[in-house]
Amino acid sequence: MTDKASQISALLAPTVTSLGLELLGVEYLPSPGGAVLRLYIDLPAAGEGGEPPRAVGIEDCEAVSREVSAQLDVEDPISGNYTLEVSSPGLDRPLFNAAQFQRFAGESAKVVLKLPQDGRRRLQGRIAKVAGDAVTFELDGSEFVVSVDNIEKARLVPDWAALGMAPVKPGKNPPRRETRAAGKNTDKPTKKPATDGSNTAE
Repeated sequence: MTDKASQISALLAPTVTSLGLELLGVEYLPSPGGAVLRLYIDLPAAGEGGEPPRAVGIEDCEAVSREVSAQLDVEDPISGNYTLEVSSPGLDRPLFNAAQFQRFAGESAKVVLKLPQDGRRRLQGRIAKVAGDAVTFELDGSEFVVSVDNIEKARLVPDWAALGMAPVKPGKNPPRRETRAAGKNTDKPTKKPATDGSNTAE
C-alpha cells in the first residue's frame, strides 16, 4: 500500500472491526477528476487457517460504507473530491501484508514492486514462504525474496481449472456471468464519498 493508503487503513480499521468485519486493505487512487478510495473487507477467518462461515454480502459493504463515510466526513483525511468503494476481496483477492501472504502460502500471486529488484518490477510466482516481512516467491524454479514494504500491489492468481472455470476452448461460446452486483456511480465525484454498492472486487 502507499503511505496515504496505509494512513487511511489505520484510521478506518477499528470502525470496520466494530462491525464484525476485517479491513483487508485500502487502495487510494488519486486522479485530476477525483480520487477513488477503495476498501476491501472480509469476514474474520474462523481460527488459524480457518475460513469464515459465509461470504461478504452487499449488506456488509453498505454497512461499512455508511459508518466509514461518517468517519471520513469528520476526520477529513482526503483533500478534494473522491469516490468511496467498498468491496469483498473476490477470487483474485488483493494481498496487503505479510500475514495475508502467509495465509495463502502455496498459491500463485501477481506482484508489482514499488522499486525494481534484480531488474524486475512485475513478477508472478508461487508464494513459497514468509519470514517476518520477507516474502519468498518461486519463479521458474528459483527463489525471489521481496520485502512487503517494497510491494506496491499484489493479487492472488486463481487456479481457474481447479475451480471449474477454465477458459472455454476456441469455437465455443463462453457462459455469460455477471461479476458486479450493481453499476458504478457515474455522477461526478464530490467531497462526500459514495459507495458503488458492489460486493465484488474489480
